[in-house]
Amino acid sequence: MIQKMKKLTILVTCKEYEQFLSDIRELGVLHIQELQSGATSPALQEGLALAERYSNALKALDFVSETYEFGVDVNVQQADATKGLTLVETIEGKLEEENKLKHRIDNVEKNIEALLPWGEFDGPSVNRLSSVGYQVNFYCCPSKMFKAEWQDEYFAQVISEVGGKSYFVTFSTEQLDITAEKLQLPVESLSYYEKEKTGLEEALKEVRLYLYRLNKEQRGSVLAGQVENENRISLSKVHLNTESVAGDAVKLIVGWTLEEKAEEVVAYLDANRIFYEMEEPKLEDDVPVQIKNDSYSSLFEPILRMYSLPKYHDLDPTPFFAPFFMLFFGLCMGDAGYGLIILLVSLILRKKLSPEMKGYGTLGIILGAMTMVCGALTGSFLGIDLNQADWAFLAPIKPYFISDANFTIFGYSPMMVISVIIGLIQVLLGMVMAGMKAAKLYGWKYGVGKMSWVVALLSAIACFGIPACGVAFPMVVTYVLYALIGVSVLGIFFFNSPDKNIVVNFGSGLWDTYGMATGLLGDLLSYIRLFALGLTGGVLGGVFNQLAMDLTADLSWAIRWLPMLIILLLGHGINFALCMISSFVHPMRLTFVEFFKNANFEGGGKEYSPFRMKVFKGNK
Repeated sequence: MIQKMKKLTILVTCKEYEQFLSDIRELGVLHIQELQSGATSPALQEGLALAERYSNALKALDFVSETYEFGVDVNVQQADATKGLTLVETIEGKLEEENKLKHRIDNVEKNIEALLPWGEFDGPSVNRLSSVGYQVNFYCCPSKMFKAEWQDEYFAQVISEVGGKSYFVTFSTEQLDITAEKLQLPVESLSYYEKEKTGLEEALKEVRLYLYRLNKEQRGSVLAGQVENENRISLSKVHLNTESVAGDAVKLIVGWTLEEKAEEVVAYLDANRIFYEMEEPKLEDDVPVQIKNDSYSSLFEPILRMYSLPKYHDLDPTPFFAPFFMLFFGLCMGDAGYGLIILLVSLILRKKLSPEMKGYGTLGIILGAMTMVCGALTGSFLGIDLNQADWAFLAPIKPYFISDANFTIFGYSPMMVISVIIGLIQVLLGMVMAGMKAAKLYGWKYGVGKMSWVVALLSAIACFGIPACGVAFPMVVTYVLYALIGVSVLGIFFFNSPDKNIVVNFGSGLWDTYGMATGLLGDLLSYIRLFALGLTGGVLGGVFNQLAMDLTADLSWAIRWLPMLIILLLGHGINFALCMISSFVHPMRLTFVEFFKNANFEGGGKEYSPFRMKVFKGNK
């Protein structure tokens, strides 16, 4: 549900302005409207740049702490926001030092790699041969291309053979004609570079140890500094969104507050004799949005946010799509065993998650329970088709499984028909919401067209669909249904665009009829994916079960259980992962495309974010 807002236009003198901002921030209930989109200032730019530095510094500290464990004693210090910037600069310096050390280690490793085929030798002694007229050259070539005559002509000596290549050195007093790659070796010896590498690695370890200790001991100060900087950023934004009037003598601020919090703001403004005007939001206003739902629907708000928040004058679709999303997930997973796994894992995680994250654990419990229900109704458990299982205890309940083996609907798989029926219900609900939205925003006449389609479709289904199932209506009921269809047709053709003349209205009705005839069929067919995905997951699980049995059939049970277990774990692990992806992606697709389209939900709402002082809450 979208909470009601009040618009406040406030005039403050320049003398009272800073104190007013301090008081309003302390109150923490007024959302300041953005007057200039994209506006900036040096103070804001500086704050945003510093925010990025804080973020990068904290990421670096997190990486060090998660990657390395030094096991040293630490002395956790009291958080001090004034140290924040200094610590960030220290971290940046250490990160730069770390990068330099890593580059130097890379270069040393290249030198070591170049010297390894030659082993340990004294470079200066070799170079002294040049002073008596001998040229010492180092070569490398494929072993099969090394010529034996080079040994006689140039005193070539093979030092080593590595990876099918021969590494050799020559001694001569003249220019050589050798078809091999001439190498330029590093100046120092192999032991020199190995020692240098050890020293650099120790220095790198010290840098990482320093960052590790800093994270453990002074992370609170970095976070406190980050919070303080965020407060400065929010204050800079408020300054930007304040308009100067009357020759810069008065400041104009437009803000929004929750209706339930309006009394607090008004009481403060009255007490301080600050001029204000409070009014209801208009249709053209860019009103911030805060949604508040019951404990069940609120679990699905993160899914809505992946699409967009509703606009203030729109309807909050969360309570309407939440039950469908839960059902869609269960149908797509379609296996009671997989549902049990989701349920158990979610129960365990919920106990370990932070209070802010417990909602995700609860959502997992609900989705797992629905998957178990859907799997039990269709007779699927860990890829086992319970309809085909020859187990005596299942005999009494087998006739109740929703499967092709038990019954069909008009010759089609019952789950396929049920999926389409569920889709029809959601699409009709979306049309009702679209009609309610139009009536709410523009007046009842604008909702008649959409609602007429709902009445027409329901009446047609009752009039022609139910008798096809063998249920006969009294004639009076049939005539009533015909009348409803007729009245609905009038609403479709003459209330499609109430603000237009009758000819345009009729033409719009014809076009809307064409769109409905083609679009509705496509929308409903999209819901068959619920049946298809559930069937595919069950079949694939059954395939892995069969593979585990067939591939180990020749083994004795003493050793057979292990390869069977490996195949089952790998196979069902892959199938479970694929089903999880499908069970989130496709219900979201049906919600965001089919349902939101028919509900005329556009989104694009801006979240209610009151101007308030952020408070440091610990090293998190």
